[in-house]
Parts: sequence; structure tokens; C-alpha cells
Amino acid sequence: MSNSIHDSDQKPFSIYPPISYGDFLVKRALLSVSDKTGIVDFARGLEKLDIQILSTGGTARLLRESGIEVMDVADVTGFPEMMGGRVKTLHPKIHGGILCIRDDHDHMGEAQKAEVEMIDLVVVNLYPFEITVSKEGVLLEEAIENIDIGGPAMLRSAAKNYRSVSVVCDSGDYGHILKEIRSTGVVSLQMRELLAVKAFRHTADYDATIDTYLSKELLGQDVLRMSFKDGVTLRYGENWHQEAKFYTLDGITGPSLANAKQLHGKELSYNNFIDADNALQTVKELSFSKPAVTIVKHNNPCGLATGNTLLQALQAAWDGDPISAYGSIICSNTVFDLQAAEFLNGKFVEIILAPGFEHDALEYLKNKSVNLRLLELPDLNEPFNVDTTYKYVIGGILKQSMNVGIYDKWECVTDLAYPDDLRAVSEFSMHACKCVKSNAVTLAYEYEDGCYMMLSMGAGQPNRVDSIRKLAVTKARENLQVMYERENPDMAFEDYVNAILSKCVMASDAFFPFDDSVVHASENGIKYILSPGGSIRDQEVIATANRLCVSLVFTGMRHFLH
Repeated sequence: MSNSIHDSDQKPFSIYPPISYGDFLVKRALLSVSDKTGIVDFARGLEKLDIQILSTGGTARLLRESGIEVMDVADVTGFPEMMGGRVKTLHPKIHGGILCIRDDHDHMGEAQKAEVEMIDLVVVNLYPFEITVSKEGVLLEEAIENIDIGGPAMLRSAAKNYRSVSVVCDSGDYGHILKEIRSTGVVSLQMRELLAVKAFRHTADYDATIDTYLSKELLGQDVLRMSFKDGVTLRYGENWHQEAKFYTLDGITGPSLANAKQLHGKELSYNNFIDADNALQTVKELSFSKPAVTIVKHNNPCGLATGNTLLQALQAAWDGDPISAYGSIICSNTVFDLQAAEFLNGKFVEIILAPGFEHDALEYLKNKSVNLRLLELPDLNEPFNVDTTYKYVIGGILKQSMNVGIYDKWECVTDLAYPDDLRAVSEFSMHACKCVKSNAVTLAYEYEDGCYMMLSMGAGQPNRVDSIRKLAVTKARENLQVMYERENPDMAFEDYVNAILSKCVMASDAFFPFDDSVVHASENGIKYILSPGGSIRDQEVIATANRLCVSLVFTGMRHFLH
């Protein structure tokens, strides 16, 4: 309801009486958008609700052409758009109508005296500055003209006065707004609060983009601004006495922990997030033609395998290090089924991540432990929609591109040819190796036709020799002992070990600075090795490989992981 007064020219003018925040009627809307998506249908919906529409420039023209009655902002302000459109909405009759506090009698009195009419709904999106500056060869002058001034001012004014005014900067919200107004005549306070925060976040991101661009163009400074939201307090940090939170990247889609749904178990800790992310990235390294499972402990995959079934892959991954698998995090690339769940009976696992859980498997795992965390991931066939990684150091942050791919070349550099039928297991070994902390080596084995497992790995050592002789080889023998006792083959244990190691592929994440790595590998029956190459002693390494009848491939791509 409104009271009507008239100015000296007998021009209609409305002033609303003070009413409570929760039932403020929407009677007047200002629409001024750069992106016209959905605006005609939205305006037509407002018109059907008898809401008066104010507009500017191209938006007003489009609405009129669509048969919608519109009042020009210039008719409200008494001033035409000026200076090529730079000045059109920066006027008290616009911002007064937006910023006026409806239940403040002084505000309302001043508005009445100045003939400022209330604006209840502000719909604005901004000049496409980010799109403009992303174009190749864009000139500074063009970029400057795409810095919106009036738009952010209106968004901020409306968002500041969210108790009385609804502000919309996203066409995706048009339907929700119309639905509420049709139902009650008002936009709910809860919706206005959400829209206000969204508007302030939008203008903050917009200003950050301008700052980044102009800092580089005018000052030669490279500025990094990042936006994260939804901070969730975690159980604790890396250690119990440390506090921790998890924030999500604004707009992130696809497979990620930010989009995972927790189905069961207690809340996650800082270390859980670190390990779960490693597990997800490791599984994503593999082809999805077969079920795959990774088992992660302390930010290293201690088990990784593919199989014809999920159970087979899980068993093979567990065989990669049954001891370290205690208290681990498991990630699969397929829906977790009951057979895989039953395999974990009597085994302590912290978290299971999967793109889904069969109903009976979910119920079985829920009954297994109240603390077991079960996380449902989005479709893992979807790519990660990020192309950079960041790492905070004291006083700064490091940014780098994602580590994509496993080799630049495939060059056998030894006299002994590298068998073509080992190509697939070799690639599997390097995919595993790039996910293990440096200095890293992995031993991979084709345990069944087309099914691969990481038999063992050596991680995080200051020198690669220890990763091989003290870790990878030693752990391989331990794992093979378990497998030998289970399979009970008709041969001596040493023969069993030699038979398997002779078919294994060893991948190294970086070049061999000396030939000792090849020597220790050969001493343990390993005949096939992948390395990036690139050492000043490559020829010495190659000569040693030839002398020991080892086949060596150089890939040309290093995979340090710190």
C-alpha cells in the first residue's frame, strides 16, 4: 500500500509508510543489466505482478521492444545519461530510493521532502570487465571503459539496505525471486540476506579483477587474489593442539573434497583432508576402464591396484602394504559394493571415498564402526576443473600449474629392448610414482592379464638409493611373503620372489645422478626401469644398465612431489 503526493508539475509520486522488515511489499524495481540472459522473462513476470519497472540504456530498449512498459531512470532523475553512459544512475533519487531505511521516520521524511520514491528491488549485473581483459590484444582504454561504476554502487547500496531492498546480481536467482513475490508479495528476509552477501561477494570479486589487471598494466605488479568460502572447523590440525578449518574454492565443480558428501562417521581432521585429497588424485591418475583402488597413509599411496572387480582391485592394493594399510584412507573409482565392504571386516580404516555405495554395502559399513567416515564423491570420470595448485610458505604463497601427463617421450636408451607388452604396466608404475613423495620409486606388477598393482614403493628419502634398497625392495619382499603364504605356490620362496621381481617395472620420479640405483635394482632381479633421464651422468647410467642387462627407458618428464 502507498500514499500518493504530487509535485508542482502534478507528477505522481509514492511514499510507503513504515512497515516491518519481514512483510515489505515489492512495488518498484530497477533493472539495469549488461548480461541480458533471462531479463525479458523476469521483467514480464514482474509486470504481471503490477511492479513498476525502471531501467537504463540497452536494458530499457530491449524491454520496450519486448512489449514491457518501462520508465527510464532519466525520467526519475531529471537528467539524461551523460558522458557516453558513464553517468546515469549516480543520483540521490536513485540511491536515496535504495538506501532509505523504511521504518526510520527521519529517512522517510527526508525522502518525501526531496521527492525520492522508494526502490524495492535492484537487478544489476556488471560490465564484462574480466571477459574484456581476457581478450588477446585488448587496449587499456577499452578495459577502462568496461569498469562499471554505477552498477557496483547500486549493488552495494541495495545490499547495505537488505532489510528493505532485494538485490539480484545473478540471473539464476530470477525464478526464486518471482516465486516468492507471487506467493507472498514480498521477498523473505532470509532470501534478502543471502542475496546481499552474494552481491557484496560479486562486487568484491569484480574489484579484485580490476585491481589485478591495473596493477599489472599501470604498476607492473603481479597480484594474486583468491576467494574461498564456507569455512568449516575441523576436529583438529596436523596435531591435536592445532586448530584447523577447511574452506572451499568459490565455483568449484567436479570431483573434489569440496563437493564430497559425507554419509557416515565423525567429522574430518586436517590430516584426513590431506590424505583423502592424495587418494582422490591418485585414483584419478588411472584409466577408468577397470575398477581401481588406492590406499593412502600419511599422504603417500601405500597401495594402488586395478582389477576386474572392485574386490580384486582392493585385495591387490591391500597387498601393496598390509601393515601400512592400518588406519588408512581408501578411494575407489567405482561404486563400493558389499563384497569390497566385507573384505574390510576386521580391518581398521579411517575413511572410504567412492562415487557411491550400494545400499547393502553402505549399511554394512555403517554397522562396522560409528567412526568410519564414508564420503560420496561426484562422478570421477569428470575432469578436475582446476589447472593450478598453491602452497603456502611463511610470508608467501607458491603457485604452479597442475602436473599433467607422465612422459614427454618414450625412448629406450639401452641395448636390451624394452618389451612392448610392458608398456601398460610401466605407465601404471609411473602414474603411481608421480603421486608418491620424492625421492620416489615404485615397483609395479601385472598380477593378472590387464590388472596391475603397486607391489611396493620407496618415498620421501633424501637420496634415491635408500628409496630403492632400504624401502621399495625390502617392502616388496615383505609383501611377497604374505602373498606367497596365501597362494602357497609349488616353488621355493626365493624362486617365487625372483619370478615376480623379474617381471616388475621400477619407475623413478627423477633422473639417476649416479649408476648406483641401477646397480641395486639389478641386484634384486629388477630388469625394467623408467626414469626421466637428464643427468650429466646419463651415459654412465646407460653403460651400467647395458653391462647388467637392464632395459632402461627415458621419459623426459620429472615428477618431484614435495
